Amino acid sequence: MNKSITKNYIYNLVYQILVIIMPIITTPYLARTLGSESTGIYSYTISIVTYFILFGSLGLDMYGRREIAFVQDDIKKRSKIFFELLILRVITMSLSMLLFFFTYGMHTEYSLYYRILLLEMIANCIDISWFFQGMENFKSTAIRNIIVKILSVICIFLFVKSPEDVSKYLLIYVFTTLLGNVSLWLGIKKYLTKVDIKSLEILKQLKPTIALFIPQVAIQIYTVLDKTMIGSITNNMSEVGFYEQAQKIVKVLLTIITSLGTVMVPRIAQCYVNGETDKIKIYMNKTFMFVYMLSFPLIFGIIAVASKFVPMFFGQGYAEVIPLMQILSLIILFIGLSNVTGSQYLIATKKQKQFTVSVICGAVCNLILNFILIRYFKSLGATISTVISELCVTLVQFYYIRDNFKTLDIIKLAKNYFIASVIMFIVVSVIALFITSNVIEIFTQAIVRSNSIFCNTIYYERRFANRFIKKI
Repeated sequence: MNKSITKNYIYNLVYQILVIIMPIITTPYLARTLGSESTGIYSYTISIVTYFILFGSLGLDMYGRREIAFVQDDIKKRSKIFFELLILRVITMSLSMLLFFFTYGMHTEYSLYYRILLLEMIANCIDISWFFQGMENFKSTAIRNIIVKILSVICIFLFVKSPEDVSKYLLIYVFTTLLGNVSLWLGIKKYLTKVDIKSLEILKQLKPTIALFIPQVAIQIYTVLDKTMIGSITNNMSEVGFYEQAQKIVKVLLTIITSLGTVMVPRIAQCYVNGETDKIKIYMNKTFMFVYMLSFPLIFGIIAVASKFVPMFFGQGYAEVIPLMQILSLIILFIGLSNVTGSQYLIATKKQKQFTVSVICGAVCNLILNFILIRYFKSLGATISTVISELCVTLVQFYYIRDNFKTLDIIKLAKNYFIASVIMFIVVSVIALFITSNVIEIFTQAIVRSNSIFCNTIYYERRFANRFIKKI
């Protein structure tokens, strides 16, 4: 099965671009319509259900994507693995749903919202996007996600009109997700063949999924627990709302970088099975360069425009988001690099123990710093904690890959991109002195940064750019 990395990346990138555009359309409207407190309630309840989805799905998404990639050319083996993992997922997610309902869905402060979010758990129960990603078929998932996003935006403008419409917002969120996951089943038949039920070894799959479940728990500690701890420690949902808005903008931009890593995992997994270590090193180095090429302009861009972007984008009452965005922008580089070393390399090459240690280190670091910093600095404390934790994960993973990839060589790849971004930062800062309009300034800086990224690609990595263009 001859698949193009470029084609899969383009499919995934089209969706990621849509992910960027949609918040630009909806976030200013929701920030003004729901307000910071209702946004905080939405974010807080979502963070709670995320834990139960995590425990219900175990490590099945990450494990399933990798295992399908290993046998993607053998229809009998991939069919067997698919049904084993699907049945296991239904069992574990059903148990998690029961626990969630009796814990939060009965008589709690936000029980109505939690009952709505049960549909989110059902949607995750039938999610088979991991199978298509393992098959390197990103077209199906990209088209599904695009349709779901567009439908979601239309519904938000039609039905969300006031701070009391949090339940409607949640319903839109879960129904569109459910619809998208159901749609994937329409194209699954041609990839599978009949499997003898007696041949299924469901319990055999349990142990390796748990091995990947542990690092996923650790990852959630420093990606979701922040919001839960801000709400619990400060008892101030507005602080949760500020943190949510800052994270939303930064992580939307981050998806442009991590989208390539998602595409590369099944490809590197296949190279690993075939013993093609030279190809793995080539793919890794190109991805490192890609991360640097995008992350530095994005980081400097956020730092430069945050003070004028936040009041224009979110409206009044969100000034606290400005420093949060500026500090949080650093995770674009750290997560971008750890996405390459962790998900793309350690997981794909069956080094999940090292991956687990790295994310546990990040989780422990995050948990300790959250308890200390949130109490005194609220959402700003959680932001600082997140940045340090992500740096910790990246450094530990660099330590584990040191025998195959020299850390100094990886850092050297960043030199030209960093210099170009600093020059860009100085240029746009000078331009800003002569522009009084916030809209014009942000638009001008966006153009300059886009040109910077393009010039980086062409000037410093001509052969890489030429190959990319030829494949298109």
